[in-house]
Amino acid sequence: MWKMSYENILLNKEDKVSIITINRPESLNALNAQTIKEISSALDELNSDPSCRVIIITGSGEKSFVAGADIKEFSDFGKEKAEELARNGQNILFNKIENMTKPVIAAVNGFALGGGLELAMACHIRYASENARLGLPEVTLGLIPGYGGTQRLPKLVGKGIANEMIFSAKMVPAQRAKETGLVNEVYPIEELLTKTKELANVIAHNSPMAISKAIHAVNLSDTDKGFETEITYFGELFELDDKKEGVSAFLEKRKPNF
Repeated sequence: MWKMSYENILLNKEDKVSIITINRPESLNALNAQTIKEISSALDELNSDPSCRVIIITGSGEKSFVAGADIKEFSDFGKEKAEELARNGQNILFNKIENMTKPVIAAVNGFALGGGLELAMACHIRYASENARLGLPEVTLGLIPGYGGTQRLPKLVGKGIANEMIFSAKMVPAQRAKETGLVNEVYPIEELLTKTKELANVIAHNSPMAISKAIHAVNLSDTDKGFETEITYFGELFELDDKKEGVSAFLEKRKPNF
């Protein structure tokens, strides 16, 4: 039973996998302040639920994952309010996703633009539908991405392609997104969620403690702390029950029970 009720998202739990569906089809699932807070609250809820091993984020319908931020909410902002909007969004949601102790997979169904692409990029893995279109159109508004887009996109696709996408504001089709490493796999829209669940269920049967450590180590892979963190976590895991179960299962030729 969920502890909270939500207006703009749907929460569905299937065994060890939980699905957050952004449910604002009338606005192509655009992110407003309330939706950001609801996703953040749902993530807190799922992160503290030991039965949840993997989280999927997707959008309702077949047209749009998230078409962007709700521009009406900030059209009259000045400098200070704009900075607060970006900072709060990054801290409340986008950075939280990246640093979750459980894997978060984006099932990108349709448009993922602006804040929608930034939401997908904050997730640890991205699967996309064949009709997906991904882009950062902020410069057409006289702005730049504010929810981490200028930082995460170059890490995924390299500076050159990131610059092209940001400067041109052009939408990238799903297959091109796969070629550049922006998404992991592309599927027909009717297969997207099924394929994403299949991956989630594979992950859900591996060691949750090891995956939690791996998330943090991978997040530090472009810093000077990365290698030492990997060494430390590798050692720490030797003291935990998951390692004992995993090694015992391997030696006994059976599947581990994490």
